[in-house]
Amino acid sequence: MKDFEEHQSLCEYALIPCHTGCGHVVMRKKLADHLENGCVNNVMVCQQCQRSLSSTEYQEHSCEDNFCKEQKHVQTETASKEKSLSTPSANKDGCRFSEVGCLFRGGKEKMKEHEKSAVGAHMLLLLQHMRQLKGTLCSAAKAAHGATPQSELNGNRAGKSISSLQIPAGLDISGDLEVDCLPGSSVSEDESVLQQLMREKVISELENKLHVFENIVAVLNKEVESSHMEIMAFRRQSELDQNIIRGLELKIAELHRCLTQKDAGLSSLHKSLVFSEQASYDGIFLWKITDVGRKLQDSVTGRTVGLYSPAFYTAKYGYKVCLRVYLNGDGTGKGTHMSLFFVVMKGDYDALLPWPFRHKVTFMLLDQNNREHVIDAFRPDLASASFQRPVHDMNVASGCPTFLPLAKLQSPKHAYVKEDTLFLKCIIETN
Repeated sequence: MKDFEEHQSLCEYALIPCHTGCGHVVMRKKLADHLENGCVNNVMVCQQCQRSLSSTEYQEHSCEDNFCKEQKHVQTETASKEKSLSTPSANKDGCRFSEVGCLFRGGKEKMKEHEKSAVGAHMLLLLQHMRQLKGTLCSAAKAAHGATPQSELNGNRAGKSISSLQIPAGLDISGDLEVDCLPGSSVSEDESVLQQLMREKVISELENKLHVFENIVAVLNKEVESSHMEIMAFRRQSELDQNIIRGLELKIAELHRCLTQKDAGLSSLHKSLVFSEQASYDGIFLWKITDVGRKLQDSVTGRTVGLYSPAFYTAKYGYKVCLRVYLNGDGTGKGTHMSLFFVVMKGDYDALLPWPFRHKVTFMLLDQNNREHVIDAFRPDLASASFQRPVHDMNVASGCPTFLPLAKLQSPKHAYVKEDTLFLKCIIETN
């Protein structure tokens, strides 16, 4: 609001009444055009014929006696009222272009801003003033070059008319202006000059904006280059990180493979340790079987067919053998008897041993009350493949398919199974 008063005095789109009192209300930027073409009160009075003419008509008007024309603007009381209403407070200075119609008043800072922003409006007011002045001077020039005697008689009056004109300071009127006022001259030169000034002003502003944009583009180019360098550095670092990650992945895979091999080695060592703890080297082996009830049920359902015992030896460097038991029977004893078999395994010293296997084998199911052990024995069939030197890890099992009836195994009269555990014993005659 504090700037509203100053803005109203220079706004080009503000509606203002014509200061000649014609009654028209026009935008400030169109005031000059209105004064030139449409204002009925903006007239000049010919001093010779006393006719009231507009600016355009006055320039084309020519009296028969060829006396000079004088400009007389008829201003009504409305103009003085508008001036009194638009006059700011006494502590504000008027615009330097007030003599040509600018009504702005304000302080020094506002005045500087006004002079910068209202260049176009000032140029239009100057153009209108120069046209009016030119019309008056043209009339005087025509009168001076005329050959009628009345020109001398009216010379003093013309001189007074010309001398009474208020020419703004700094406006140079040379002989060329007088020549231009002759009938063959054109009034469009002022417009072309004004247009040239406006074009130069626009070009200057555009050049300033272009310079600013060039600076902005230069800064943005530097930013883009810096960002590009950072992106390239990030990419190089990413490639290095990817190479490191791939190397670590290879190392992890190698370690995983080594761990797998070590796990397999540990498992093998554990089995070997268990076998070495359970193995015997004198041909006598005692096999403890736990969870008999569950294992018997697994055998009945077919989940587990048979059970292998740990390996044992007839001597330190003798034959490697093991037992295989079918708790629910196998072959002719399936479902009715417990079957027990003898298996010859592939050993480390088979090349030094005599083949086929010839030693007598005795099976025993121990009564844990030491009353009635179940005993069965057989001698190997030398023609059977079960007792030849093993080609694979194990030969075909051979033994007693009807070693013990299941009813007797589960009978409470005997203690073959006690605390869900039974004991099988194998004796191999080595002499």
